[in-house]
Amino acid sequence: MIKIISDSSADLPVNLLEKYDITLVPLTVTIEGQDYLEKVDLSPEEFFAKMFSSEVLPKTSQPSPASFADAFSLFGTDTEILCFTISSGLSGTYQSACIGKDLSGAKVTVFDTLAGSLGHGLQIIRAAELAQQGQTVDEIVADLMEYRENMNILVLLNTLENIVKGGRLSKFQGSLAKLLNIKVLLERVEGGKVEIFEKIRGKKKFQKRVLDVIQERGTDFSTTIFGITHTGNEEEVEALKQELTERFHPKDIIVNYMGATMGTYAGKDGMIISF
Repeated sequence: MIKIISDSSADLPVNLLEKYDITLVPLTVTIEGQDYLEKVDLSPEEFFAKMFSSEVLPKTSQPSPASFADAFSLFGTDTEILCFTISSGLSGTYQSACIGKDLSGAKVTVFDTLAGSLGHGLQIIRAAELAQQGQTVDEIVADLMEYRENMNILVLLNTLENIVKGGRLSKFQGSLAKLLNIKVLLERVEGGKVEIFEKIRGKKKFQKRVLDVIQERGTDFSTTIFGITHTGNEEEVEALKQELTERFHPKDIIVNYMGATMGTYAGKDGMIISF
């Protein structure tokens, strides 16, 4: 038997977590000195409400090795555990899970998704489906390594306010970007890190450019699952989903709220598209 465990940053909808019996190990979110366990003490909707009303940027902390060890230890020796973590290029969660594996003594394979949000989540779904087909952990990991390599992740920043709050951009630069209506498109790069891909002036040009970039990344999307996460801008996401459906005819599009880890930097009306 293969059991899938993940940290809470995968941003999978509840129905899919239940469908594939996925156990989450929560990250800790700190807002104005108060700690919350992500998706346990604090829903994504509650997180964004608190974040948007705060002058201080929230902080997220990886689960402790003990938290992973506790989750691993719940299963017997006849269970093989496949544990997925957010990119090691963005967080220390992968290392924490590896230490938790050693502490637990359980049969665990820890897989670094080199992704965040639904880029992480789509890999979990793929693994769960392969496990249901009877593939072994080694076979699943081999498949995932190729899937991970070919995955595209685009981060759409409608505002740079949170980047300014986090100290990665000066207030002057942030104000100038707002004045000039500059939007920023980032992408996942080697090592699972995120870097600026393009800066685009104007919302309509930005939206068009995003669709053009997706078109440049492939010709046939009939077997592709798109994942879109957002920070509360549901109407805009629904319009994007419709556009993706009509233009690319993908296999499926999964939409969900972004979690605290990526949402902290995405800011108001931010989106992440994974495919």
